[in-house]
Amino acid sequence: MTAEQNCARYVELFEQLAPERLEELAPLLTEDVRFCDPFNDVRGAAAFRRVLEDMFERTESPRFEVLHWTVSGHCGFIRWRFSARVPLLGPWCVEGVSTLAFAEDGRIAEHLDFWDAGCAYERIPVLGIALRWVRRRLACRI
Repeated sequence: MTAEQNCARYVELFEQLAPERLEELAPLLTEDVRFCDPFNDVRGAAAFRRVLEDMFERTESPRFEVLHWTVSGHCGFIRWRFSARVPLLGPWCVEGVSTLAFAEDGRIAEHLDFWDAGCAYERIPVLGIALRWVRRRLACRI
């Protein structure tokens, strides 16, 4: 499978992700795949799957909407929107981008997520007040 074909399948799977479909990820990943986001940095297909299982355990109705994706050589990019109901935070929606690195056989060897985790922290009582104050102080004054 080429990197582009694998990415298309990966995107399709993430848009329909459910606990019972997590096993479908394994053939798309290398055994030592690295997954990294603002809260996790794990190596191995089993560890990546555990991160996703944890997401399903800790949130209600998690959903990924892929806004755009592309592959160029051994690199891929996915722009996405994630929504879920999160304890303490309530309904939550965040946009981000994932960079993918593909092995020679087209499987995903690295998945790095980039998104603003501060938007979650800002919704936590007390901590949120302090973080919003810091953000305002650091923002450009136009």
